[in-house]
Amino acid sequence: MASERDLLSTEIVNRGVESSGPNAGSHTFSVRVRRRLPDFLQSVKLKYVKLGYHYLITHAIYFATVPVLVLVFSAEVSSLNREELWKKLWEDARYDIVSVISFFAVLVFTVSAYLMSRPRSIYLIDFACYRPHDDLKVSKDEFIEMARKTGKYDEATLEFQKKILQSSGIGDETYIPKAVMRQENCATMKEARLEASTVIFGALDELFEQTRVRPKDIGVLVVNCSIFNPTPSLSAMVINHYKMRSNILSYNLGGMGCSAGIIAVDLGRDMLQANPNNYAVVVSTEIVGFNWYNGKERSMIIPNCFFRMGCSAVLLSNRRRDYPRAKYRLEHIVRTHKGADDDSFRSIYQEEDDQKFKGVKLSKQLMEIGGNALKTNITTLGPLVLPFSEQLLFFATLVRRLLLGKKNNGSSTSPSSKPYIPDYKLAFEHFCVHAASKPVLDEIQRNLGLSDKNMEPSRMTLHRFGNTSSSSIWYELAYLEAKEKVKRGDRVWQLAFGSGFKCNSLVWKSMKRVKKPSRSPWLDCIDNLPVASFTG
Repeated sequence: MASERDLLSTEIVNRGVESSGPNAGSHTFSVRVRRRLPDFLQSVKLKYVKLGYHYLITHAIYFATVPVLVLVFSAEVSSLNREELWKKLWEDARYDIVSVISFFAVLVFTVSAYLMSRPRSIYLIDFACYRPHDDLKVSKDEFIEMARKTGKYDEATLEFQKKILQSSGIGDETYIPKAVMRQENCATMKEARLEASTVIFGALDELFEQTRVRPKDIGVLVVNCSIFNPTPSLSAMVINHYKMRSNILSYNLGGMGCSAGIIAVDLGRDMLQANPNNYAVVVSTEIVGFNWYNGKERSMIIPNCFFRMGCSAVLLSNRRRDYPRAKYRLEHIVRTHKGADDDSFRSIYQEEDDQKFKGVKLSKQLMEIGGNALKTNITTLGPLVLPFSEQLLFFATLVRRLLLGKKNNGSSTSPSSKPYIPDYKLAFEHFCVHAASKPVLDEIQRNLGLSDKNMEPSRMTLHRFGNTSSSSIWYELAYLEAKEKVKRGDRVWQLAFGSGFKCNSLVWKSMKRVKKPSRSPWLDCIDNLPVASFTG
C-alpha cells in the first residue's frame, strides 16, 4: 500500500487580482492539496494477470491442435507432385468409397458442431443520446445564483460549491431539471417520474427513428438507473409507453452506480446468447432531481456539482442478417467488483445527514479505492487485448519483480525491477473513460500514459454535458462519431466505475467507417470543440 504522502498531489492555483484588503491590486496564489489515484500499474498482482490469461486460453485447444494438423498434412502433400496427388485421391475414392464418405461426414459434423457451439456475435446496430431542451441549460454562475435563491444553502456552502465547480472541468452549457432550484422539495415521485420519462423517451424515440426498428420487435429490454427505482419499474414504464409485446424479457437494474451501463450491456449480451434472432435495447440514465442534496455536509454536496441530466439508448442484435448495417461488434466485457471490502462498499454511500437530508456521501479514500479497482480491471483485460509483444514484456518484468521481491525477503525492489507498463494505445484506437471529474480524468491519463487526444472525448463530454453517470461513455462515443474519427477495424475501450465499488470495461470493434450522424447531441457545438482550456 502506498504511503499517505504518495497519494497526495499539489496544484498551484491562480486566484487572480485581490480586490480588497492589504494585498489589493496584487496577484494571489494558493496551493491545493488533494488525493490522487495510486500508481496502480506499479503494484500489479499476479492473480489478476492469471485471471486475464484464463479468459484467453479458454479455447487454447484450437491453437494447440490446428497447427499440428496443418504441419502433418503439409508434410504429406509436399512429397507428392500434382499428378501423383490427383491419382492418389482418385484411386482412394474409387476403391474405398466408404472411407471417403465417412471422412466427409466427420468433417461436416465437426464443422457444424463448432459453429453451433460458438457464441453468437453481438452487434451494436446504433445508439442515441438525449440532449435536453435549451431552457434547462445552466452555466456555473447561474447554478450558484439559483442555489442562493432557493434559500437552502448558507454562504459557506455556496462558496464551497463555487470552488468545486471552478476545478470540475464542467462547462457552462450543462443541463439540470428545473425542480432542483425551487424552494419546495424536488425529490418527489411526481418530479422524478417526469424527469425519467423526459430523458428515457427522448433517447428511445431517437433510437427507434434512426434504426427503423419497431418497439414490438424488441425481445430484451434492460433499463438501469441507480437512484430512482419506482414501482412499477422504469422498464415497465417503457413497455407501457411503447406498447411492447407481452413476452419481452424485461430487466430493471437499480443501485449499481455509474458503471451500470456496462453491466446492462453484459446482461443484454447474455440474454441474446440464450435467445437467438433477437433485438435487445439497453437504456442507461440517472435521475438527478430525486437525490438532490439540500444539506451542508460537504462530502454529500459534491455530487450536486457534477451530476447532470442525460440518457442513452443502445440497440443490440444477434441476428446474422444485421451484420451489414451494424456499427460495432462486441469483443470483450471485463467486470470487477470490490464490494467484499468494507471501505470499498461504503466509498459511495447513500444516506441521511444529521439533519435528515438525503444524499450520496463520498469517502475521502475514494480515489485510492477507485485506483485499486481500476488496477484489477485493466490487469485482467490486458491479456485479452494487448499485442503479444506487450504481454511478453509485461509478464516477464512482472515475474522478475516477484522473484526479486522474494529474494530480498519482502524488501522494496529496485526501480529496474518495476513491471513493464503496457502501452494500451497499441490495443485501442479510441478511449471512452467515464467522465466523473477533471481530477479523476487527469489521474487516469497519467497512470495509463494516454495523450490529450485519447482523453478528448471524456474531457469534452464532462465539459459539455457534465457527469451523466452510466450514460457518459455513450456521449463520448457519440463525440467520436460526430468528429468522424471512427474507422473500419478501430477498437473502442469504454471504461466506467461506480458505487459498490465497481470498475467495468467494454471493448467494441468497428464494423465500418462511421460517418457523421444526422442526429447527435453534439451537432450544435462539434465544430467548436475541443476547448483548449480543457484538453490538458
